[in-house]
Amino acid sequence: MCRNIRTLHNFAPPATEDEIRASAIQFVRKLSGFTHPSKSNEEAFERAVDRATDAARELLAGLVTHAPPRDRHVEAAKARERAKVRFAVTGR
Repeated sequence: MCRNIRTLHNFAPPATEDEIRASAIQFVRKLSGFTHPSKSNEEAFERAVDRATDAARELLAGLVTHAPPRDRHVEAAKARERAKVRFAVTGR
């Protein structure tokens, strides 16, 4: 799956419309293979992004959890630490 699509469920504050749409764009890019569609494919691409955005919004609104919301700053710090380990430069 595309690494740029982030988990949006169960965060405080909740996902914004911009974050939901950005995830939909990444999803459609992955499916279509286009970073930027040609003029002839632009309408279909945008329609797919709109529908994926609506589906993602509906999904997020319908999900139920009993876990406390995760803090965005804490999760971002954890991700940075994982990246340091993953992409650490080893001695040559």
